[in-house]
Amino acid sequence: MTKKIALVAHDSMKPQLVEFMKEREDWFWGRELVATGLTGEFLERGELKVSLTRLLPGNQGGYKQMTSLVANGEVEIAFFLRDPEIVQDYEDEVADFIRECNRKNVPLATNPASAELLIIGLIRKEAAEKARDRMHS
Repeated sequence: MTKKIALVAHDSMKPQLVEFMKEREDWFWGRELVATGLTGEFLERGELKVSLTRLLPGNQGGYKQMTSLVANGEVEIAFFLRDPEIVQDYEDEVADFIRECNRKNVPLATNPASAELLIIGLIRKEAAEKARDRMHS
């Protein structure tokens, strides 16, 4: 099973997520991306050349859906660009998502700098796995 990359961003952070992904579009291309509804809609309007699956909007159950994907072992890494000044009515669902990422040991980036480091780490991990596979074949 190919694991997914979870994408979520608070409204004020959605433009940063689009720019971040545009700058790394080649890396994101061909990967299985899943986003909460409004984040996904914003990414699609950003004209990224990637395909993604859109869940419900976060405030309508999207965080619960994303948390379920993490709980089921379907998410490899998560990008959740957060505005530290925002507290939402459904903050418990947001906290559940973050808690589940921690419980399942899913790397979670909450700002562009940590997201960049996650990508670098994943690139290194993938390169090491390819090298190991070549040695064993």
